[in-house]
Amino acid sequence: MDNIQTFKANGKLLLTGEYLVLYGARALALPVNKGQQMTVRSQVADKKPEILWEATLPNGLWFKTRFNQADLSIIETSNSVVTNKLQLILITLSQLNPNVFSGNLSYHFKTKMNFDPEWGFGSSSTLIVMLSRWAKVNPYTLLNFSIGGSGYDIACAQVSYPIIYKLKGLQPTIQPVTFDPAFKSKLYFVYQGKKQDSAGAIHRFQEETTADKIQVAVERMNQLTENIIQCNNFHDFCELIIQHEHLISQLVDLPPVKNQFPDFKGALKSLGAWGGDFLLAASQENEKETKKYFETKGLKPVFRFDELTF
Repeated sequence: MDNIQTFKANGKLLLTGEYLVLYGARALALPVNKGQQMTVRSQVADKKPEILWEATLPNGLWFKTRFNQADLSIIETSNSVVTNKLQLILITLSQLNPNVFSGNLSYHFKTKMNFDPEWGFGSSSTLIVMLSRWAKVNPYTLLNFSIGGSGYDIACAQVSYPIIYKLKGLQPTIQPVTFDPAFKSKLYFVYQGKKQDSAGAIHRFQEETTADKIQVAVERMNQLTENIIQCNNFHDFCELIIQHEHLISQLVDLPPVKNQFPDFKGALKSLGAWGGDFLLAASQENEKETKKYFETKGLKPVFRFDELTF
């Protein structure tokens, strides 16, 4: 008889603390209501045990892969780049729990993502959380020994409320917070159309930034994060995210995103690795005019704050 289990996890956005979250800065992170689901079917194999993996997106099949169950070698795949990353996660999973793929069982994994993986909402982090639940391992350990990262996305995948995320060594502390600004109707998330390589951006940052400079920036970031959470005035909020942009701009030696849109009526803040993924727009215009502005620049989708948040 088949055994079927189902899991789900939420996507994420990091509102404050990009880059510096790796060094212990207090970062404001938001789970988003777009995420990923996974079903796992196991059954006794009638021949050599295998793992069949089928991943779908809103517009259909993303990739399909078959592994040997015994050693997780790839038999065939429709997307070698994504499958190689998946293989690394599965190998790490089996090292953390040697009994996860056992005996003469074959497994059929089906994942369904309700967002485009190019958006950077957490195609990997949602998967790691779901696999960790299935295999009963620590998701942060699985992350650290496979693809790496700060882990804030792992935290967001498991909650449906804003959090302050802070790293101390490899151990995170997660504090639920209220972030529901009265001016949220003026806030938008805008996709810039080019997914960034977060790992590559972090590596460059670590190579080029001194410890003393980072420590000063972490202290400033902690204050900015607190002020942003407490802020209930739209114009003050705009000033705070401008300050945040300038702080990170000096660290990563990249211009603030507002430089690309000098005629935008409001304030803009990069989210995640700079240069791609989403940006936060605090707009003085109404929704129709704001969306029209970005769409004429070739940027879409544009989500209202409350379209993505819980």
